[in-house]
Amino acid sequence: MDLADKKYVVVLQCHTVKERCPGHMCEKSFHDRTGGFAAYPKDRPYRFLTLTCGGCCGQAAHRKLSRLVRKMRAEEGLKPEQFVVQLASCITKDNYHSPRCPHADYLIQLIRQLGLDYREDTLVNELSEKRRREGVYPAR
Repeated sequence: MDLADKKYVVVLQCHTVKERCPGHMCEKSFHDRTGGFAAYPKDRPYRFLTLTCGGCCGQAAHRKLSRLVRKMRAEEGLKPEQFVVQLASCITKDNYHSPRCPHADYLIQLIRQLGLDYREDTLVNELSEKRRREGVYPAR
């Protein structure tokens, strides 16, 4: 996947975690192009949106993403291949907020059904990485 061809980055966050997490560190990681966003070209302007999965089991993510893609195609001519869904670290990793999402593989399946590309991780926190190495958070 060539990230330079993408125009829209959608960060998909855990609904439960989002009840207490403002998401500013994920946005900062995107802005600074660090962590899971390190591969994105810094000179490329992207549209950026955060959505929650809608709660377990995450099926609402399909409806939200489907509607977004349809609206952006109709209003701005964007195609599914111009989107990338970035699964937030609160979904992909055991961390301070919660364990890895038990529905992560299902979310990936739903994203693929829509013909969208996806990437994993947003913020890669050094303390959390240290705790994973120490076995405090099981590695996945």
